Amino acid sequence: MGVTTPDNIMQLGLGFWASKVMLSAVELGVFTELAAGAADLPDLQARLKLHPRSARDFLDALVALKLLEREDGRYRNATDTDLFLDKAKPSYIGGILEMANARLYGFWGSLTEALHTGEPQNEAKRNEDFFAALYAEPARLRGFLEAMSGISAGAAQAIAAKFDWSKYTTFADVGAAQGMVPVVIARAHPHLQALGFDLPAVQPIFDEFVARHGLADRIRFQSGNFFDSPMPNTDVIVMGHILHDWDLAEKRILLEKAFAALPNGGALIVYDAVIDDERRSNAFGLLMSLNMLIETRGGFDYTGADCQTWMRDAGFVSTRVEPLLGPDSMVIGFKPH
Repeated sequence: MGVTTPDNIMQLGLGFWASKVMLSAVELGVFTELAAGAADLPDLQARLKLHPRSARDFLDALVALKLLEREDGRYRNATDTDLFLDKAKPSYIGGILEMANARLYGFWGSLTEALHTGEPQNEAKRNEDFFAALYAEPARLRGFLEAMSGISAGAAQAIAAKFDWSKYTTFADVGAAQGMVPVVIARAHPHLQALGFDLPAVQPIFDEFVARHGLADRIRFQSGNFFDSPMPNTDVIVMGHILHDWDLAEKRILLEKAFAALPNGGALIVYDAVIDDERRSNAFGLLMSLNMLIETRGGFDYTGADCQTWMRDAGFVSTRVEPLLGPDSMVIGFKPH
């Protein structure tokens, strides 16, 4: 007969300890420092400007959390942190963690208030518009777009592999950010021409990223606001980590606009941390929906069944859900011939 213990409760209740240790390590550049090679405690303490009281416990906590390894008193990155948390590597995903550390960590402290009021708990509480300020500052915008690239790279690779692109010649990524999705898909399918659709301030960062990957001849930028402007007329429209930002009426508007822009036989691919239909297993998707509560006026994440219903209401047929990587799935719909 099994013994009931409070282990899971305690792990969850104090889970912010481990989270903040990792977020501070990213902020301090621990993994970038160690990417050049292993280092001992005195060396790292000096390079990272750590107080002697905290340095050993901090670094050994990272070992216990399997983010670092230690051998003969020298610390080195674990395989995954070396690949994904070294700022010098193109695979760096730490931008989203930097934003979590600088913004979300504090805002989530007001979750209880948000659950009572239904109101966002970010800069909006001070009547500030985070995204307006973000898009007005090129350096902050670049960091944000790079963070979006980090969380989209895996999904982009899965979409490139799982969707049948042979039937199409053009596609657009709506809300393209830095351009990770069009770059990954276009590189995997040389016959495709791609378009990135986003606000005008994004274009210099997008163009630079695309040129760096040698794809400027096949990927171009189109500026616009997807509520105020028509969506691009391409064979396929991709909408990733976008739909969950908006309330139900706005979600429906975006799907209807995608349907209007597509040719007969065209396809729409929506991907997010789609919640499982039973709402039991994709904890990340459910937590992301609470993050939308913290960050937006009406955004929420949704199940695959929800999205398929909205797509069919907009006119799409043959809808289906396919898992991508981690918590992300794509919902696909086709415009009838």
